[in-house]
Amino acid sequence: MFSAAASSALCALPAVAHERSTGAPAELPPVTVAAPDEQHPKRKRPPKNGNSRNLTTARTDNPTEGGGTSGAAPVGPPALQPTAASAVRISGREVNAIPFSRPGEALEVVPGLIVTQHSGEGKANQYFLRGFNLDHGTDLAISVDGMPVNMPTHGHGQGYADINFLIPELIQSVNVRKGPYFADQGDFASAGAVAIDYVNKLPHNIAETTFGSFGYRRAVAAGSSRVGDGTLLAAVEAAKYDGPWDVPDDVRKLNGVLRYSQGTATDGLTLTAMAYSNGWNSTDQVAQRAIDQGLINRLGTLDPTDGGTTNRFSLSSNWAQSGDYGQTNVSAYVVRSDLRLFNDFTYFLDNPVNGDQFSQLDSRTLGGVDARHTFDWRFAGVEAQTRIGVQSRYDDIHVGLFKTEQRSWLSTVRDDRVQEGNVSLWTDTTTRWTDWLRTTVGIREDFFAGHVFSDTPQNSGNAQASMASPKAGLVLGPWYKTEFYGNAGYGLHSNDIRGATITVDPNDKVTPLDRVPLLVRSRGAELGIRTRVIDGLTSSLAVFVLDFDSELLFVGDAGTTEPSRPSRRVGIEWTNQYKPLPWMTVDLDVTQTHARFTDFDPAGARIPGAPAWVASTAITLGGDAGWFGALKARYFGPRPLIEDDSVRSRSSLIFNARAGYRFDNGLRVQLDVLNLFNAQTDQIEYYYLSRLPGEPIEGVADRHVHAAEPLAVRLTVAARF
Repeated sequence: MFSAAASSALCALPAVAHERSTGAPAELPPVTVAAPDEQHPKRKRPPKNGNSRNLTTARTDNPTEGGGTSGAAPVGPPALQPTAASAVRISGREVNAIPFSRPGEALEVVPGLIVTQHSGEGKANQYFLRGFNLDHGTDLAISVDGMPVNMPTHGHGQGYADINFLIPELIQSVNVRKGPYFADQGDFASAGAVAIDYVNKLPHNIAETTFGSFGYRRAVAAGSSRVGDGTLLAAVEAAKYDGPWDVPDDVRKLNGVLRYSQGTATDGLTLTAMAYSNGWNSTDQVAQRAIDQGLINRLGTLDPTDGGTTNRFSLSSNWAQSGDYGQTNVSAYVVRSDLRLFNDFTYFLDNPVNGDQFSQLDSRTLGGVDARHTFDWRFAGVEAQTRIGVQSRYDDIHVGLFKTEQRSWLSTVRDDRVQEGNVSLWTDTTTRWTDWLRTTVGIREDFFAGHVFSDTPQNSGNAQASMASPKAGLVLGPWYKTEFYGNAGYGLHSNDIRGATITVDPNDKVTPLDRVPLLVRSRGAELGIRTRVIDGLTSSLAVFVLDFDSELLFVGDAGTTEPSRPSRRVGIEWTNQYKPLPWMTVDLDVTQTHARFTDFDPAGARIPGAPAWVASTAITLGGDAGWFGALKARYFGPRPLIEDDSVRSRSSLIFNARAGYRFDNGLRVQLDVLNLFNAQTDQIEYYYLSRLPGEPIEGVADRHVHAAEPLAVRLTVAARF
């Protein structure tokens, strides 16, 4: 689609962004990419030339029950920080207006993001964005209330991001930035960063229960009340689900949030405790030939003992203070996370007698802090804003890989203790040069270090690395309610630190293995435009390029990621939101990406799992009372499954629908229909070697698929009081 010369030229250009909005104000408020937890300094005087002319799609919504609640303290004066054509801030109300089958799928409100599941409902989702198969996280940084969700040096894959503890009804906003263009974003954020913020206060207490197909049960209760000088928010969730599988998932989930907040967003404090526990069985991806031969049906399993358990406990705080010298924000967190997985992807390929089931252990305590200060200043009549920050994180990890049979231990492949930490310093300055020109320049320095204590002494050792990443951004306009954006920057992702200290294969303790670098460079650029020249329509177009010195790829027979070849992705995103009537909103998002390895290899240049086309459209109807509804369609295009593109996945098109009624007394009745047309498609496909009983000892290369769940209905009855 793009020539090599055009791609190279694009790399030299600044990048783009976008922000979505419901409603279409006559005059448009200022551009901002500051997340809700990052507040802005008090101003001594109005901004030069008036920021109110600038274009944005960030907004606030009127509170409603069960999502879209906006109860946090009001945001301070808008910052000068320019955004990009692909940046978007989405309200909790928008998130909860669209039907979804699992918490992770709530994030599909992010334009171009596909969220799937290839295993049980307690395992992290699989993410696809901008031509990336991001496995369970890798280059998509996800945070909840300032706490990072991605896990480095994880037992199931680098950057593992389990969002199953999310309670969608508590979401205040989802703030999205794509590309390595932002100085306050570091590891795992090269493809994008998604910051989810919870409300501090609910406008109404809520209680709801849902019953649905395949044994789905869910109950949620949440409320807030005044306590002393602040507000206490509490929420609890319980869920049970079997799914359509021949071996029921038997999901058993408990989840809770307790938060105390005081003050405002610019001068205030929040203290939050979260607890989550889950246990499940899983029907992993299965060999297509087993379905074709009638050994199992498409909802069957080849190992009925797969599954897992997990829990997560966290304490976090956010503190903000404003004054004559600017705005200070400090967030800190401590998280305890435990996961035990049992998977079997290859059946009898490695062990013809006992089978290939393996168990992965990840148990860790992590803590971190994010401190930043923002101040305004003027020079020769030019208004500017500077941000400075420091971020630090430390993980104390017990990680292991074990061979098992029906969840019984057979042998240990490796069992490691890992201590890993990082410190990042960053700063950027945004300058308003004229009425129609703003620029940002910034730089980030990341320091990573750690130690591996392995049960194989040859694989123990220290590793450390640092990397500087400059960033730049540009905003032109507005002219006729239209702005032009450019962004460019360097970024990085970290590799599993065990790969940076390894010397021998942990299976035989003898075969030498090459080490991988601890940090890998990424480079990206983006150009874009956002316009609201048509009343009620917000439309943005972004063209992007993203290079990696080393790709992280999913390894089907191990269930993990490993470093691979250098890559480039060039693509275009078109995002639209149209509000023709106060009670109707129409969204349309389309992304096309050209993804290739950039080195020569006879195996081919295609990147396995990289989607070329992704699209979604949704229509939502209704207001705060009376009838309401929604219809969403999501298209997930075919992907190459091996490097020479000789094997490709199928595409999928799935519709979800909702209809309901809100009564004046606060009662809400809602019916969701998932996979409305019962599409017989797959959530995920891989291509690799596996072996069924009686097959050749060397195994058979085949597609391995995980079916999309068939049509399902869920009835929700909710009350607010």
